[in-house]
Amino acid sequence: MIHQKEVVIRELKQGEDEKHLLKWLSDPKVLEFYEGRDSRFTGEDINRKFFNRGDEVCRCMVVYQGKNIGYIQYYPINNATSTLAEYFEMEGVYGLDQFIGDSDYWNKGIGTLIISSLVNYLITQKGINRLVMDPMTSNGRAIKCYEKCGFNKVRVLHEHILHEGQYRDCWLMELTS
Repeated sequence: MIHQKEVVIRELKQGEDEKHLLKWLSDPKVLEFYEGRDSRFTGEDINRKFFNRGDEVCRCMVVYQGKNIGYIQYYPINNATSTLAEYFEMEGVYGLDQFIGDSDYWNKGIGTLIISSLVNYLITQKGINRLVMDPMTSNGRAIKCYEKCGFNKVRVLHEHILHEGQYRDCWLMELTS
């Protein structure tokens, strides 16, 4: 789907990618930022959450230098995919969610390369004119990455997600083309 520099972003493949997702979503370092450390996944959970969904979400594997290192998804913002009601009536608004599942690849600028590659693809190939994300306000590393890629903080979404037993504040971040 996307091949830029050392990064490939491709749709998930059932029968091939479950083992990577299960490994990453069993790692407390990853779960601290994605889903929560109280959300350990089983193989059944992986299949239910990532495969055969029949929805509008495009779920992708991130490959760096030939190694599967993370997950990214994009989807149109509407009442079936999001709680961000202010965007439901707007055309061409998409949301992004992602994580680098192999922590050996954290803090190396790879996240910026991944996000900027997908943003470029969505704007130039898919004609999407507005992208939004909602990282927890405590996830400074992710927020810094998104800002480098052109996202701006719009407002705080108070008690937006349940994470590790508590409702957490998130930044609504937006990029417009």
